[in-house]
Amino acid sequence: MKALILDERRTLSLVDHPKPEATAPTDVVVRVVQTGVCGTDRSVLVGKFPAEPGVVMGHEAVGVVDSTGSAVTDHKPGDRVIINPTLYCGGCPTCLEGHWDFCQNKAGTEVGLDLDGAFAEYIRLPQRFIHPMPDGMDFDRASVVEPLACALNNIEAGRLQAGETAVVVGGGPVGVVCALAAHHYGARVLLTEPDPYRQELCRQVFSHTDDGRVSVHAPDEEGLTGRGDVVIDTVGSLLEQSMEYAATRGRVVVMGYNSNASATVRPLEILQRGLQIIGAGDYNSRLFPKAIELARWLPLEKLITHRFPLEEHDEAFAALAAAPGTPYSALKVVLVPGPAGARG
Repeated sequence: MKALILDERRTLSLVDHPKPEATAPTDVVVRVVQTGVCGTDRSVLVGKFPAEPGVVMGHEAVGVVDSTGSAVTDHKPGDRVIINPTLYCGGCPTCLEGHWDFCQNKAGTEVGLDLDGAFAEYIRLPQRFIHPMPDGMDFDRASVVEPLACALNNIEAGRLQAGETAVVVGGGPVGVVCALAAHHYGARVLLTEPDPYRQELCRQVFSHTDDGRVSVHAPDEEGLTGRGDVVIDTVGSLLEQSMEYAATRGRVVVMGYNSNASATVRPLEILQRGLQIIGAGDYNSRLFPKAIELARWLPLEKLITHRFPLEEHDEAFAALAAAPGTPYSALKVVLVPGPAGARG
């Protein structure tokens, strides 16, 4: 099969790779229909997040079951499915406490980072990480379920309530999904994004709302300071700015992954303003079915602005400003296996 492999230079190469087979009784092999490009994928290529050279990247995948192991009873060939890439062992002390998102045996199980992922024609995972796609849901909407699970994890960590104000920092795909979910929860949403092109894309996504509870702003716009009951930094490097946006007794959630980021904060400010700084980590897989159900009611497909075949991966990442000196020219990008990116 064709697959995109990360090399030692942090670039992707399209290679012939062995097709995975259902070797374990609980294995499910999925023919990938399409895979969303995540901000984490971009961070790997620009040196902001680690990944293992030689790995097949990609994790936001949907597809059709190709084959199953002998013990699989929940899925059969031909089923349309959504992949949950946040794996856990289920047997370590943390997993046994129910905190699957903090599994102590993560090494070698990070899909698309150190375990072969979904920028390929096929992917293999245990059956508990393969979820049925609801009838009537198309592949585009289902492709954004995994980012929605990430958004729910951080919104719930911030304990956002109906009637509160959420400031979402960053108008990339995850920021937009956070804003969609926060709006659905009944919050007023202020979405900040510096890039004018992405600002306009964000406004297009929210064109279906007519209740005035979502607005898109430049980061330095007046009136943002001290507004957020909950502030979510989807960029991962804007903690100080996020604290400025927070109201007294506000909750600031650090969501974005950036291993190069650092921040300087004044403990006295946290104390005197009653701020809470929250790190939610990965989502607990119990959230994934909830994200699938919520996706029925959110126009997630509106995020997808571009699709590319695997052969055009350089152009796909260039649209996300992964190449030096290039501006954003997309919101959500999906990679599609097959000739010219033909959909299955």
